[in-house]
Amino acid sequence: MSTLIGLFGGCVKYEADHHIGKDQHVWAYSTDMKPVLRVKSGATIHLETWDCFTGQVQSEADTVEKLDLARVNSATGPIYVEGAEPGDSLSVTLHRIDPGAQGAGMVIPEWGQLIHKVKAPATRIFKVKDGTVHMNDRVSFPAVPMLGVIGVAPAEGEIATFAAGRHGGNMDDHFNRVGSTVHMPVFQSGALLAIGDMHASMGDGEISGTGVEIGGDVLIEVNVLKGKAARWPVTETADSWFTHGTTDSDLNEAIKLACEEAAQLLVEQWGFTYEDAFIFLSVAGDVGIAQSCHPSPGTKIARMRVPKIAACPRPFKGM
Repeated sequence: MSTLIGLFGGCVKYEADHHIGKDQHVWAYSTDMKPVLRVKSGATIHLETWDCFTGQVQSEADTVEKLDLARVNSATGPIYVEGAEPGDSLSVTLHRIDPGAQGAGMVIPEWGQLIHKVKAPATRIFKVKDGTVHMNDRVSFPAVPMLGVIGVAPAEGEIATFAAGRHGGNMDDHFNRVGSTVHMPVFQSGALLAIGDMHASMGDGEISGTGVEIGGDVLIEVNVLKGKAARWPVTETADSWFTHGTTDSDLNEAIKLACEEAAQLLVEQWGFTYEDAFIFLSVAGDVGIAQSCHPSPGTKIARMRVPKIAACPRPFKGM
């Protein structure tokens, strides 16, 4: 049983089957990761996470050139889930995401769509209290906590937690929030799940390269979905499911991949023709941009929203 004290300045208790502290983390997803925890399908887990800077940013004087960039985007884990094998999905339901009291956002030299307009570098400290993010005395807005990094061991090799791909990783999709389930394709026995890079809030595109970067606590539930998997992670919410596509440089290619993924699931799982899928996604779906900080070395990530209707109520038939 796991207990957490402190949510937006309040008092909250987690009840979970397992707990992992934030110092049990990885900097890359690899085929030979050693799990720090082994659980059964259906288990609930309380994870602590660092902010993406691993505690290095405490004031506005802590700008990017002063940081150890080898200590960015740790992911708590890995977690071995019994029964998860290649060809399955690991379904990760995000029951709670509780950020800490202070986070940070940055201007990073040579990063982002507005970098030509500002003097860089710069850091801004955000306070989070009672479900509200306070940027300064004038600017505040609702917190929408989400996880930037959620992934599993890849099919081969090693992929830094800074990057995203078919294994997930640094997906930076703000729909990976409380109440969502992320269906991760499994590539290695046990899946080897690791999670980090919490944001108290992050906009589509994350155009400066940072959301409200913050540490905190997460309560998840893991379930193995046997014999059903997409090619990239699929995020499911109450009213929609979202496919993803990732590339190293070309946002248009990422959009194409996300659209192809949605169409493929409509055809394979729900009996659409490609023509019907193409038209349905055009008239009822939504293309979105999860991550496109340009310029930057980061992954470009697109998504396609598929509304839950009777003809395609879930990403996979028979769930």
